[in-house]
Amino acid sequence: MNGVMGGAAPVPPATKGVDAPATTSGKDSVVVDQKTDAAIKAALKYLAAKQGVDGAWASPDGEHPVAVTAYTLMAFLATGHLPNEGEYGKNVQQGVKYLLSCCRNDGFISSIGLGTNPNRRSDMYDHGIASIALAEIYGQNQDPQVRVKLAASIQMIIKVQNKQGGWRYTPGANDSDISVTVLQVVALRAAKNGGLDVPQKTIDRAVAYIKTCYDKNSGGFFYQPGNGLRAAATAAGIYSLQVCGLYDDPMVAKGSSYIVGQAQNWGEFYTYGHFYAAPAIYMIGGETWQKWYPAIRDRLLSDMIADPGDKTVVYWRGVDGSAQGVGPVYSTAVYTTVLAMPYHYIPLYQR
Repeated sequence: MNGVMGGAAPVPPATKGVDAPATTSGKDSVVVDQKTDAAIKAALKYLAAKQGVDGAWASPDGEHPVAVTAYTLMAFLATGHLPNEGEYGKNVQQGVKYLLSCCRNDGFISSIGLGTNPNRRSDMYDHGIASIALAEIYGQNQDPQVRVKLAASIQMIIKVQNKQGGWRYTPGANDSDISVTVLQVVALRAAKNGGLDVPQKTIDRAVAYIKTCYDKNSGGFFYQPGNGLRAAATAAGIYSLQVCGLYDDPMVAKGSSYIVGQAQNWGEFYTYGHFYAAPAIYMIGGETWQKWYPAIRDRLLSDMIADPGDKTVVYWRGVDGSAQGVGPVYSTAVYTTVLAMPYHYIPLYQR
């Protein structure tokens, strides 16, 4: 698998820290129309208002602040907002500061032991999405403080890759699953884009594991080899292969067809799965992206909720109840990122 993950240079955003344009001539002529742009701005206003005094965002019961903060930062990045730049620059900076405060000496990004909420939990899922957010931040502002913490978090990912070639919720677990693995793989790619060293053997082993999750009969991917065939796992699978440079692998094409065919069958995994499906289908592009984005856009716009106290604010509880107890900040962050894909602000999402 020589050459996997390549060395593609990140594509810089057109502007930094400003409101994204209402329309943009973009990939395959898919644009953000004015109605969607207004919804995105209203969602960002909601997210900004939900930030904690410590800079974090969290679920209603205070759990997983690392993951929810990282998802929310991705939403701001997807709309062109960077630390200390633009309308939400301060919010982004405070969120980054919180994630950096969670970086332990061993590189693990964890909220355990921080704050007073005993329910706070962290695992490799939280670590993966936080590493992605920090890598995207570093790739655009080259902050040396971020680089130090990011380098440690990436080395931690490399160190705890298990014998299967993947990752599980607990660092160093003997088994793997595709939902945790995809986040580590994407973090590695984002870090590599930013100039950090990522061993090719780590990527090759991850790709080998991801391919064991493929189901040749359906074209989909399992959550674990032979177990849990579903659209969300398939989105994670093809996205993993793409960020490793395998854009034209037959598994990617067949997997995308599986996702499209399962449009109405996401259920409880709708929110989580579309965080992967959006960039995966975006990178496939062409007619697949041209059809997919308007469909997901219309579904999300029909499901958003206007704040009764402030009509300029909107949020989502999670399509089909798919916030999975993590709450509206999480689902709003993910859907805002999905809707903002045609802005082309996140270098990681460029093929």
